[in-house]
Amino acid sequence: MADFTTSSTTKSAVRKLAAPLADVTAFDNLVQGVIANNPFQCVSYNEQGVNHPPVERIRQGYTARVFYQDANAKTIAVISARTPTIAAFTSIANRIATDNEIATAIGGTAVRDLDNEKFTATLRCRDANGEIYFVSFSREQVALTSYSDEAIRSRVETWADTVPALA
Repeated sequence: MADFTTSSTTKSAVRKLAAPLADVTAFDNLVQGVIANNPFQCVSYNEQGVNHPPVERIRQGYTARVFYQDANAKTIAVISARTPTIAAFTSIANRIATDNEIATAIGGTAVRDLDNEKFTATLRCRDANGEIYFVSFSREQVALTSYSDEAIRSRVETWADTVPALA
């Protein structure tokens, strides 16, 4: 029986944030800043006839939370909605929070649970050495995955050190 042999070694690294990112706007500004400014010095490439930018968003998700309180301020229900875009996130969160029919049916007052809303985005980057790696953002951490060259980690870490929200 044949054995598996290691053909490459990939690594991952995570930076947990001291405080969660404040809101979806701060989150989006961070992610869009990486895409627009390319602080990791990634390069464009062509794969199977498709041109790719140096940094591209390949996945994202946003979860809105609205809880309902009774007259004693006790939580009696929670509605969560996961959406594929910030526009959908904002629209659905506002719609749920202001829907009087839902509040009446539940028997409580709607309150946005801003502190527990979730945001995620994954960026694909191609290093000048040809490696493709991923940088994933959430409210609580930044993860670097599928890299092998330590220079990549060093560039991402150096950039993160310059962003106060990523302390």
